Amino acid sequence: MDNFQTVLRFFMNQKATIGYSFMALLTIGGERLFTLVSFQCPCNHDQNFAYGMTFLLGPAAVLLVLGLFVNNRLWRLYTGCCLNPMKLCPRGNCLGCSRVLMSIISGACVAPVMWLSVALLNGTFYECAISGLDENLVVNLFCKNKTMNCPEELARVPCDRSKLSSDERMELLLMLRAQSQILGWTIIIVSAVVGLVGTCFKNCRSRVSYLQLTFWKRYMEKENERFDALSVEYANKLAERNLKSFFENNKPAPMPFPNHKAWEEISAYYTFSSREQYYSILQRYVETSDFPPERKPILECETATS
Repeated sequence: MDNFQTVLRFFMNQKATIGYSFMALLTIGGERLFTLVSFQCPCNHDQNFAYGMTFLLGPAAVLLVLGLFVNNRLWRLYTGCCLNPMKLCPRGNCLGCSRVLMSIISGACVAPVMWLSVALLNGTFYECAISGLDENLVVNLFCKNKTMNCPEELARVPCDRSKLSSDERMELLLMLRAQSQILGWTIIIVSAVVGLVGTCFKNCRSRVSYLQLTFWKRYMEKENERFDALSVEYANKLAERNLKSFFENNKPAPMPFPNHKAWEEISAYYTFSSREQYYSILQRYVETSDFPPERKPILECETATS
């Protein structure tokens, strides 16, 4: 049992790494599936570039939109801001709100960057797209010291339908694939460096210790878990009370419940700071609000009596 708990604790601590690894595997599998099943380069100057770039950038754009769509922090920040723009910058903290927004966007960019990296390392989409360009710079780069019909046949190289010799065609394919892989590794290196620099800058500017930041993350995870569990429990109780009142045809029993203002206050986004000894917006609300005596938080009552 102890060994099982140790293994479970290890996977819980490494869940971000495991999640990114699983995402990378899905990206690789998706890219191979696109390449083998649906991708067929048209191999003409008019369509190659648009077709190749659609397969290269289209899934990345979809993954970016999906990453933003499933991000709860974005909707927590955005919901209701059209009616009340101040919700975007509670208490005038626009800088903190900008940092949160950048964090949301950077998190949503992980999957698109993975897709672009994998697709460029494979090279199939890039070969099709670049071979369809009629720009002089591209033609001169690939057709330098080649036969006269190279510019006309360049778009047919990815499909093995060109009239060029096999040696020239293989040389062009290797050049296209080399450029694609160089771009792929450039994206990987730049993303890794930006991530490292951003993490170092964030930790360097932190006003609290690393252990306290770690505790804050653990607390937020547990609070979110308990909030979901208690939300289901209280929703069941409220539904049962209302249905029982309806079917028994009597007035419902009173049930203490947060008001609209309370929901609005705990829905604001909270950035941890050493100036306030609160680890979440919920903790700040329950410790600073004036509850009726019978609805005082248990922790506050125990503190007052001690």
